Amino acid sequence: MTTPGRLPDPYARDGSANLADILERVLDKGIVIAGDIRINLLDIELLTVKLRLIVASVDKAKEMGIDWWEEDPALSSRARRNELARENAELRERLAQLEPGRVQEEAP
Repeated sequence: MTTPGRLPDPYARDGSANLADILERVLDKGIVIAGDIRINLLDIELLTVKLRLIVASVDKAKEMGIDWWEEDPALSSRARRNELARENAELRERLAQLEPGRVQEEAP
């Protein structure tokens, strides 16, 4: 039993961990679950599905070199701004090619 002045033990008296402790350890260390599903019919491969699941904290994922969400415009506002800036530059270049005599304004 936990008293107000004392933090709970990571393990109960019977040796089991509570869900918060397990989740903290998994996120801190990371866990990889991998599997393949193949569907064959008469030795002809019809479908192959490769599943890879990594459960880790954002900090741990970055340590492992996984940061795909930072470049995905659907998940990152910075990536969205970069995508819009790139698209804006391309459109300005196309406009300059279509109207060569027009003076280009600098973007703010």
